[in-house]
Amino acid sequence: MTRLTGAAAPPAPRAVSARVSAHRGASVLGELLITAAAVLALFVVWQVWWTDVTGGRAQVAAVVAIETRFPTVPATPTDSAVSPLRTDAPPTVAEVPAGTGFAVVHVPRWGTDHALPVLEGVDARAVLDTGAAGHYPGTALPGAVGNFALAAHRQTYGAAFRRVDELRVGDPIVVETAEAWLVYRVTADRVVAPEEVSVIAPVPGAPGEAATARMITFTTCHPLWSTAQRWVTHGELAGWLPRSAGAPAELGEVA
Repeated sequence: MTRLTGAAAPPAPRAVSARVSAHRGASVLGELLITAAAVLALFVVWQVWWTDVTGGRAQVAAVVAIETRFPTVPATPTDSAVSPLRTDAPPTVAEVPAGTGFAVVHVPRWGTDHALPVLEGVDARAVLDTGAAGHYPGTALPGAVGNFALAAHRQTYGAAFRRVDELRVGDPIVVETAEAWLVYRVTADRVVAPEEVSVIAPVPGAPGEAATARMITFTTCHPLWSTAQRWVTHGELAGWLPRSAGAPAELGEVA
């Protein structure tokens, strides 16, 4: 009797067909997964990097466009001993249509050349995704009694408020308007739930109470890469200078 070797018997035609189909299915699935991974990687690059590039360009262009409409001022900060900050009521700022730029925010702790455009409204696509800080409609305008409240992205789209957690009590925040330099000083920060809208009330945290101070508030997402909470930074007006006096010394203040 002939004995078989260790080789397996040839598979039946139906079994061969099933294996080929399974192999092809696995190949197709593998190709789809690779394609999906590539698309996801491109999306991450676009979301994390490219939107920052385009947002940064838009920030610079918006600042230039806003400042072009302002009167020219000396390029170097004025000595505060020569031009001390005024503490009377600063010039008023007129309301503007949604999406319009009307002020520039300078945060020396983020760099003495750091500047952010301020646009009316907090619509994501029209305002925040352009790299600007958006002014909450209904809150005070720059320099006015009440709460000049701003929102901005902390990551992607220019990440205007990326370094908000670096601000310290006493840090200057300089708001440039058509008629004045407004110097605010940071007073506090906190983390709140997204629905805690009282932080942008005229008196932060006390809705319904009449305001007496001239405040500024930054709001942005917290922690990074999450919308679970909001980081809030408050400040109060320390004083102001007319544009004719030149930029305030605080603009060049480095911690």
